[in-house]
Amino acid sequence: MRIFVFLLPIMAVLYPADYFLSTYLSDSKDYAAGEVKVWKDIYDGHVNSELVIYGSSRAWIHFSPKIIEDSLQISAYNLGMDGHNFSLQYLRHKELLKFNKPPTEIILSLDVFTIQREKDLYNYEQFLPFLLWNKDIRQYTSSYIGFSMYDYDIPLVRYQNESNALLAAFKSLMDYHTTPARIKGYMGMDKYWNDDLENAQAKAGSFTIDIDSTVVQKLEQFINECKEYGIRLTLVYSPEYIEGQAFVRNRNEIISIYKNFAKKYNLLFLDYSNDTLSHQKQFFYNAEHLNKLGSELFTIKLINDFRAQQLDPN
Repeated sequence: MRIFVFLLPIMAVLYPADYFLSTYLSDSKDYAAGEVKVWKDIYDGHVNSELVIYGSSRAWIHFSPKIIEDSLQISAYNLGMDGHNFSLQYLRHKELLKFNKPPTEIILSLDVFTIQREKDLYNYEQFLPFLLWNKDIRQYTSSYIGFSMYDYDIPLVRYQNESNALLAAFKSLMDYHTTPARIKGYMGMDKYWNDDLENAQAKAGSFTIDIDSTVVQKLEQFINECKEYGIRLTLVYSPEYIEGQAFVRNRNEIISIYKNFAKKYNLLFLDYSNDTLSHQKQFFYNAEHLNKLGSELFTIKLINDFRAQQLDPN
């Protein structure tokens, strides 16, 4: 009881300050590479789209919702999450269903990192405005190296040494004009080919992805849940530069996992690993990521294949 009496006045000061800071930070259009804006749309119930795209950076860079909307005449939103495997992509799925109407279609963008084991909470800043007392975020992020137990429970603690967060919140407060990092979750990259692949090959030659069995199980759970909700799920492996594909030694093993899920659950799996786009360096800025022109060409190609499968699923 004494502890409660002691803490009450402290919380009475800390919580309003936390709420004020988090509210304006969540309004940022470009903080944490635009991830905060996507989370904000989810929690405000502003996604509400018939088709949503899940995945990693290869999702939010490769799939243009506008082209999908214009071509298929349906609402679309890209929920691609930079730098994370399916575990945290699934967290977004859970929060989406909680605050938005369920989509009728989900495109899950797969890559070699979808089921890899991860330790660090990459781009942890995206969770800052939404972290306090959020049980779902705590459940899915606490196993990573990132936040402490105090960050989840005590107001303002997580903002220590986060000067960029304070600056972003201040800009929102002052209504500072900022160009959105993403449009409906998507951002095409006006970039040209860099030396990432060549530098990686010179340094390591190749490497093996550490597959996380718990993430594989979560992926299968998600597939079953989509069937329960009546959501049509399509698996897509978007173009990947052909020379970079040999860099991952167990790539075929990973692709086989996806193919087996597609066969087991009768899912459409569109694999563009050997597509003509994957052989043309001018459409990429590194081995994993298409540039803006490449992503738009790919989205058009995907739509055409999607339509063909709808007309002739066999």
